[in-house]
Amino acid sequence: MPTHEPGDERVLLVTGVNGQVGFELVRALQGLGRVVGLDRSRCDLSDLDGLRRVVRDVRPDVIVNAAAYTAVDRAEEEFELAMRINGEAPAVLAEESKRLGAALIHYSTDYVFSGAKTTPYLEDDATDPQNAYGRTKLAGEQAVSASGAQHLVLRTSWVYGLRGKNFLLTMLRLGAQRPELKVVADQFGAPTWSNTIAALTAHVVAQGFAARHMPEWWAARTGTYHLTAAGSTSWHGFASAIFAEINSDELSRVPQVLPISTAAYPTPAKRPANSRLSGEKLTAAFGLRVPRWDDALRLCMQMRETKQ
Repeated sequence: MPTHEPGDERVLLVTGVNGQVGFELVRALQGLGRVVGLDRSRCDLSDLDGLRRVVRDVRPDVIVNAAAYTAVDRAEEEFELAMRINGEAPAVLAEESKRLGAALIHYSTDYVFSGAKTTPYLEDDATDPQNAYGRTKLAGEQAVSASGAQHLVLRTSWVYGLRGKNFLLTMLRLGAQRPELKVVADQFGAPTWSNTIAALTAHVVAQGFAARHMPEWWAARTGTYHLTAAGSTSWHGFASAIFAEINSDELSRVPQVLPISTAAYPTPAKRPANSRLSGEKLTAAFGLRVPRWDDALRLCMQMRETKQ
């Protein structure tokens, strides 16, 4: 870690601060040090040389990489761009983290797995991405893991929040326009609120900063972890739960949510049928217990009401 005198301020570098997770991270990390937040205008991850310069300029103690290429279907056509952002940029961040002695927290995805397993995936299960996006995210994971930097790769799934593009906001928009929505019912995972991801990440960073020997603390915990909400549901179940939380005054008529199969809703990129990830390793390493997906959704919807 960068050398600090007693009372020196820690520096945290966060990428992708206009995204769902990055936006929440900037708020959740307050109080742990000076948070330097970067959006695309200040740091475009497709510009690898520019990214390297920014890290060397800021000299952070911890880098939290919340930026990513997340257009899953478009990645089938824009593979090179997706690979640069999801695969090559994390490699640069890991190289610079190692050079500085900083720690890197990098987010990945359930899409690194095939979805063929019938039980929740463990961190050391074999990866087998079924689409271009998943392959680029796996490349990023592998680059970070091979770098020798102190790091956490945090795999999450079905991320939603109150900003950006996500399933929650799409359902609310379509539900206001249509009397009936057809939603896939044979893919299963854990809808995970961006606020949950940011809060648990902040808890981990706080533990690291509080450790008596911070480099040793990070070295002992370096690796890959699953960070998703507890429990699971289908996309159809998620949609139904969203509309169950809607204030009756908001929609004149709550849409009927009909279950359909994956085959009935073809997409350019294949999705895994099973996106469930076990979070036991995260709990064992950091003592953190994630909320159930439906409890987190309820909190999210309550927060939405207070903002309207």
